Amino acid sequence: MIRRHLLGLAALGILAAASNQASATDQHLKVVASFSIIADFAKNVGGDRIGITSLVGPNGDAHVYEPKPADAIAVGAADVVLVNGLQFEGFLRRLVEASGTTAAVVELTKGVELLRNAEEDHQHDHDDTTGGHEHGHEDAHGHHHHGEFDPHAWQSVPNAEIYVANIADAFCAADAAGCDAYRANAQAYGEQLKALDVEIRAAMAELPEDKRTVITSHDAFGYFKHEYGLTFLAPEGVSTESEASAADVAALIRQIKEDKASAIFMENIANSKLIEQIARETGLTIGGELYSDALSDHSGPAATYIDMMRYNMTTIKGASLGS
Repeated sequence: MIRRHLLGLAALGILAAASNQASATDQHLKVVASFSIIADFAKNVGGDRIGITSLVGPNGDAHVYEPKPADAIAVGAADVVLVNGLQFEGFLRRLVEASGTTAAVVELTKGVELLRNAEEDHQHDHDDTTGGHEHGHEDAHGHHHHGEFDPHAWQSVPNAEIYVANIADAFCAADAAGCDAYRANAQAYGEQLKALDVEIRAAMAELPEDKRTVITSHDAFGYFKHEYGLTFLAPEGVSTESEASAADVAALIRQIKEDKASAIFMENIANSKLIEQIARETGLTIGGELYSDALSDHSGPAATYIDMMRYNMTTIKGASLGS
């Protein structure tokens, strides 16, 4: 198993090195985003000056993603690599090392007011002394250990504004000639985000206190909870990689009955079976599907970040008030 893993990484590195010359004539700033939400931010800042590749595509789960040879090629040829950080992308360190890239790897959560990952506090001691902005530790089989902080910071729109500012800084550093354009694009998109934030606050303020507890598959909405005043309960922790035990599920069902949760939702990246079981045992009706760690495809309701946040807002409000 370990030998196959190492041989696979070596092959990725050879392919990536071979690709660097082939892409040298591309005039666009070559940008790689780790997953679809970051790719959407990058498109809004970069406009037609960048070429963008998203490693984890629409409806993809970055927690458990396994990189492909094409990913190493893209990272190896990139001018800028945009990632979330906070150990969200479990595959990242292996991929960056295999690609041999010389691009800046920019963690977009820099400057965000981070929420602690309560799940990690009682799992094992954490030796991170850098404020949580190191890549995740992995064992010989590539399994990922999650860090001190909740990585899903984009679920707060003010945090998304920080991501966008960090992207503009990264693009300016890589392409000084385009800096004015990047700053202007970031400002224009930032105004859209500010309007979205106001819209979500107004919608969530209309929910009465007894309609503010909702259930999702995994603990991806901590920043939404912190920003907009809802309570989210989930059988799984901050990663879909960690499965809920029977005892965890039973405890959650008891808590749901005590707290009188108003709505329960599936997620676009998660298996629905556990949520269906919880719905049956609590009598809650599944209120639809929320988008947590990935956008939908172009034909879906959450093809952009703004669409995603607005869709989640509308879905939460509709199911909570309808229960």
